[in-house]
Amino acid sequence: MILCSVGPGRGALEIPGVCRELSRSGHSVEVVLEPGARNFVGPAAFYGYATVVDKPSGPVEAVLFAPATSGVLARLARGLGDGAAAGVYAAGARPVVVAPELEGGTSGHPAVRENLDRLSGDGCRVVLRDNGSMPGAAELVAATLGSLGGPLAGLRVLVSAGGTREPVDSVRFLGNRSSGKMGVAIAREAVRMGAEVSVVAANVEVVEPGVRWTPVETVDQLRESVMALAAESDALIMAAAVSDFKPASVTRSKIRRSEGLDLELVATEDVLKSVRRANPELFVVGFAATHGDPVPDAREKLGSKGVDLVVGNDISQEGIGFGAEENEVYIVKPEGESFVPRASKQEIARAILGDLAREMTKERRT
Repeated sequence: MILCSVGPGRGALEIPGVCRELSRSGHSVEVVLEPGARNFVGPAAFYGYATVVDKPSGPVEAVLFAPATSGVLARLARGLGDGAAAGVYAAGARPVVVAPELEGGTSGHPAVRENLDRLSGDGCRVVLRDNGSMPGAAELVAATLGSLGGPLAGLRVLVSAGGTREPVDSVRFLGNRSSGKMGVAIAREAVRMGAEVSVVAANVEVVEPGVRWTPVETVDQLRESVMALAAESDALIMAAAVSDFKPASVTRSKIRRSEGLDLELVATEDVLKSVRRANPELFVVGFAATHGDPVPDAREKLGSKGVDLVVGNDISQEGIGFGAEENEVYIVKPEGESFVPRASKQEIARAILGDLAREMTKERRT
């Protein structure tokens, strides 16, 4: 059971959403509303996802203090078990995530900094934005679930997401329809399963909180970033749609219609093959987006790229694939394949990462 201690502050409005996501991840959630918190959020906001209690009803797996005022930080740092959640913390419950919400220059006050340092030294995970505000719901969920460990605990996972764009002139480019939703879903779920996650994002508009984020645009930029980060990673999931071709030359100014356009294309470097050659011990997951049955293409890619898993999907089907909220995939392994029927991309991501965790466990045992 995860215990959420909700303090008084605007950040309290985020906590029902946090509890919803924690509950959807399979955890029971109980909420303690600290004095003053009901001025911001009431018990009804948690209905269906969490139970509002005066004290926890059973053993606690993790504790989240959010929003945490400077007073809460002081009491926790000094071991004062004032209140149900603080008492659980003082009794030694771990892991603990603390999300302060501090006004103005409070976050820089020496006493507050000392309390934050004490909490970090005591094993708490402190999540705080530079301006002293509390992070949003997605980051709190990632921090809480990540603190619980999970099948990817201790692993460094690199994910590529989005679609590359190759410039033609100063305003035009060759690109593809990838939105990056599948790659971002994989990154989000990997954090929640305990991994330390880096994302190389090709033209993805929204930054996923709780990960190391590297934005890129072109194939060459993506290759450079992936090669650099792969050397310090345990697994790579290449979910980005990488251009197979790029213009042989790029015009620095805008090409006018009256000038005409004769476009010569050249093949781009195979990023997946390059990464595999340079990192033979890296666990690598590739993607194969095809029209029709994806298994033959995925199995061919499994051999030709020298990767460990290939995720194949049929992009000709309506409602799945590029830009959609759902997907349907085959996860192809050397010894066979498994079918994951149509579901949200979050659920698909969990299935992919579950196979990755199992296959990596097998490798460590052999």
